[in-house]
Amino acid sequence: MSKIKLLTLLLISFFFVNCSSTNYQFKNNHKYSLDYISGGYDGLVLKKQLISKLRGFDSYDQDSRKTIQSEIAHSTEVFVTNIDNTSEREEVISSLKVKIFDTKLNCVIFKFEDQISQFYIYAPSEKFLSNTKALETIKYNNTEELVKSFINSLTKIKFGCLK
Repeated sequence: MSKIKLLTLLLISFFFVNCSSTNYQFKNNHKYSLDYISGGYDGLVLKKQLISKLRGFDSYDQDSRKTIQSEIAHSTEVFVTNIDNTSEREEVISSLKVKIFDTKLNCVIFKFEDQISQFYIYAPSEKFLSNTKALETIKYNNTEELVKSFINSLTKIKFGCLK
């Protein structure tokens, strides 16, 4: 009797493994290339993340006629959170603007704009390296989230010129 139970459980586990390994990932047949991204280190981070995500979806082709033109900007603002002025925080606001330009149609076929913000507790001294590290980490994380949002929006492209 226990052999039958074990065989039944084994069969059920094979069924679940088989169902969970099915790939439901969206396949995009369109390929995109990247245009020059300015912005120094922030632009380099954006470029690496865009290439990585596009390659993950098999949508990157350096010779594609659909070119991604993008720019990223980070701004910071210090604000006080309480009456005693004991806790200052610095908010990092990151904004991403992307256009997809079709060289064959000679027009922009898609525009994407988004922004995200995070903050960290700011140590009011230049001697603390934690401020620099926190700012760098937040910029990287914001860029990553904005790129994910952009990649998810690629499913909404209607391949015609925008007005």
